[in-house]
Amino acid sequence: MQAIAQRILLLHGWRRALVALVAGALTALAQAPFHLFAVGFVTFPVLVWLLDGATGATPGRPAGALRSAFAIGWLFGFGYFTAGLWWIANALLVEAPEFGWAIPLAVTGIPALLAVFWGLGCVLARLVWSDGIGRIAALAVGLGLAEWARTFVLTGFPWNAIGYALMPSPVMMQSIVLGGLFAMNAAAVLVFALPAQLGAERRRSAAAALVLCAVLLAGHVGFGVWRLGLAPDRADIAADAPVVRLVQPAIAQQQKMDASARQETFATLLDLSALDAAPAPSAETGAALAAESQRRPDIVIWPETSVPYLLTREAAALAAIGDTLGAEQMLLTGAVREEPGEEDGTVTGRYYNSVMAVTGDGVIAGAADKVHLVPFGEYLPLAPLFERIGLTAVAAADRGYSAAPARAVIDLPGGPTVLPLICYEAIFPHLSAAPAGSDVDAIVNVTNDAWFGRTPGPWQHMHQSRLRAVETGLPLVRVANNGISIAVDPFGRALARIGHDERAVADVRLPAPAEPLRLGMGRHGNFWLFLAALTAIALAERAGWGASRGRR
Repeated sequence: MQAIAQRILLLHGWRRALVALVAGALTALAQAPFHLFAVGFVTFPVLVWLLDGATGATPGRPAGALRSAFAIGWLFGFGYFTAGLWWIANALLVEAPEFGWAIPLAVTGIPALLAVFWGLGCVLARLVWSDGIGRIAALAVGLGLAEWARTFVLTGFPWNAIGYALMPSPVMMQSIVLGGLFAMNAAAVLVFALPAQLGAERRRSAAAALVLCAVLLAGHVGFGVWRLGLAPDRADIAADAPVVRLVQPAIAQQQKMDASARQETFATLLDLSALDAAPAPSAETGAALAAESQRRPDIVIWPETSVPYLLTREAAALAAIGDTLGAEQMLLTGAVREEPGEEDGTVTGRYYNSVMAVTGDGVIAGAADKVHLVPFGEYLPLAPLFERIGLTAVAAADRGYSAAPARAVIDLPGGPTVLPLICYEAIFPHLSAAPAGSDVDAIVNVTNDAWFGRTPGPWQHMHQSRLRAVETGLPLVRVANNGISIAVDPFGRALARIGHDERAVADVRLPAPAEPLRLGMGRHGNFWLFLAALTAIALAERAGWGASRGRR
């Protein structure tokens, strides 16, 4: 292993760039739908060895090594994000004549921007680089901060955060309650990179790193086994719990956008909602778990922007919904909400991407609007500038969508209080926390992954949404127009699931929230405490403590 590490360390020029790029691209296999997390134990040691060889510094001019470290981190990140996010371009193919020109920008431009975070993370690590485990800790801190920054810089886009790679299954998801996704990002880098010490000259250092890696991984899995062992059985849900119906119409995106097909689209949703109880069993949930109840569902959920009308204008559509629902039933549906307005003859009304609650009488009983819009998808940043060159948002209404000023919950009459997360809002940990003063019973995530076809995108989106349930201790019901619809309990275990391209419904009883697990300083506090501990290790070794210990 020392020979391999030395060869990688000494690479330069295009060979060094190619190895960084390929290693980053292979790391994407650790994410959904592949979940080959073991690849991280190969690719992150390669990243460490490449950073070991980051040279260019001369006496009094250390910037060369930092430039080299940035280039290595950027190339690794560019490979990772390109291999993991290329499917975004599929959305541009839906209207290829208008947006096809932007495919190269989507495939390479977004990864190039996201890779800057990883490049800067590697620069931070290289500032306190050493030759022992301390440099592994430094890399975990640098990339942990980079992934944290990805949640809010330039509106944020934390898709495929590296921590998800260490949480492919419910037993490996439970550690997220200790420090949240941010801590899991740093922990994943630490665990994946520790085998880099196999390339060290000192055998004691290599052995210590392997033991630490094994202990951390065993603790991660062991904590999951322990927590799931104490969790209620998935089938042990109160008999009087609300029954929720997931409706996945699997309507092609072209049909959704076709005004002449609105009636057909709406009829499909109504027909699926009127079915008798119809479980959608899968290999993961089993028929017994999916068939939670034979009574009519209390709550029916339709996907994002599923209603092809403005409900506030279409009394007939509301009446049709009321005719389909029973008197005691409720519909939660994704829909476009309009706030009409006109000033000096100019239309000033706003559109919102919303979730609406409709009663069995066909009355809108509540709504919650999307807070975090998709840049260039639902709205144009710097709109006046881009509109001058004829650019429009891909999925926006005719005037673009407006963002809600704050998150809102929906109190269903006689039912649970739900926190709606619309589309990719579910990838932001802070948006899944209950708003101040709210007592939330469940998270409802509505989405439309039909934009992305049969690519890794829908599986990645579902997996990341699923972690919000474990992180918050709330059950989550996720309903997609097409993609993967799923209901999970507060421990991330699937209760019902509808697969990609399946037009189906699934009924499931809604479990109660999990008892909160209070450890340390809370998720955010534990994250910063974890980074502080890793930083102390990196600084101590940089100061010579680790070297002196290693020579004893």
